[in-house]
Amino acid sequence: MEWGSRAAASLLALLCAGCVLRCGRAQYERYSFRSFPRDELMPLESAYRHALDQYSGEHWAESVGYLEISLRLHRLLRDSEAFCHRNCSAVPQPEPAAGLAHYPELRLFGGLLRRAHCLKRCKQGLPAFRQSQPSREVLADFQRREPYKFLQFAYFKANNLPKAIAAAHTFLLKHPDDEMMKRNMAYYKSLPDAEDYIKDLETKSYESLFIRAVRAYNGENWRTSVTDMELALPDFFKAFYECLAACEGSREIKDFKDFYLSIADHYVEVLECKLQCEKNLTPVIGGYPVEKFVATMYHYLQFAYYKLNDLKNAAPCAVSYLLFDHDDKVMRQNLVYYQYHRDKWGLADEHFQPRPEAVQFFNVTTLQKELYDFAKENIMDDDEYQTVLNTVALNCILKLKMERFWNMWMTSWSWRRLASPQQRDASRCSGDPDSLSSLPQ
Repeated sequence: MEWGSRAAASLLALLCAGCVLRCGRAQYERYSFRSFPRDELMPLESAYRHALDQYSGEHWAESVGYLEISLRLHRLLRDSEAFCHRNCSAVPQPEPAAGLAHYPELRLFGGLLRRAHCLKRCKQGLPAFRQSQPSREVLADFQRREPYKFLQFAYFKANNLPKAIAAAHTFLLKHPDDEMMKRNMAYYKSLPDAEDYIKDLETKSYESLFIRAVRAYNGENWRTSVTDMELALPDFFKAFYECLAACEGSREIKDFKDFYLSIADHYVEVLECKLQCEKNLTPVIGGYPVEKFVATMYHYLQFAYYKLNDLKNAAPCAVSYLLFDHDDKVMRQNLVYYQYHRDKWGLADEHFQPRPEAVQFFNVTTLQKELYDFAKENIMDDDEYQTVLNTVALNCILKLKMERFWNMWMTSWSWRRLASPQQRDASRCSGDPDSLSSLPQ
């Protein structure tokens, strides 16, 4: 029952003494899925491109304004996709007519047509879908938090140090090895009194709950740890399934194929997106993502429940953990312990079953991976698969033009303390909460 691994991280923060510090309005303060400001409704790609144009022209305030609007527009689009797909997937399917029992294909496509009708009606009522839709490249930029790379420098040039620090930190959480941003943060760290401004502007509520739960665990406050971790789990699953739903958005048709191959192509693209959801939603602690995040939450829970002498809840958490790491020796020993004392604690067979939400998550992620591997081996040709592998590199090459502009600042800026992004080879295109100690092992 020993827990040993440590993931240390320290809250570092910085501020320029003597500067007029203007926190301004957070980019999501005006955000509302239900009542998005009408004056900000515009195509996401247009807002983003305009922001980058203003950035290139050194119009910092205008660039900041449109970058912030584009972040809100992206969240609106993401939430709108998830809303419609979540609601339409929950609509009960009517019982098939008796005559269709022998026609499974017709039943399948009948369900698809009803789903399409539901989605069409839902999207007609949402403002995000009344705008032209962004390209996949632009959506990928937002997934990688690329706007924060521009925002941190624009904030700095606009003399808004608090927001520049927060934007740099937000970008680094997704790109901990980015040398340019690490140099910028090193400069910020040389400034005094910025502790309140290092924060993740894209943090999710389950991340805060997880951190609170681990802090309580480290302080041996088992009841509080259990309470917060039990809140973090469903909150993460909600974000995960919303991410899956958001992957089922529009697709750009680039070629002509047979009916079933065309459907398969679209679904493979959806799978590629869905397979990234777990990784993209995993918290970054001390510059490193939490390994096996879902399993880790169950590991914390099983030990905290054990310390509370609540083995009826500890045992299912142990079995749930083993879904994701079947060969973990420590957890298997824990399970043997629970089984040995089952009579003492009144444990029945039902207590040695994984929790339903863990089973669902495991089945979904496992089946998605199996389907994608099947498609990669049997449906996607070599050129298509190589295109998938090259997507990140191609996107990085397209960004070199903007990075050349940044490079000019390095040669013209007399201070040269804050490194602006520099041109880098395409081959290279390939903060933090309090210490979280005693990670399970």
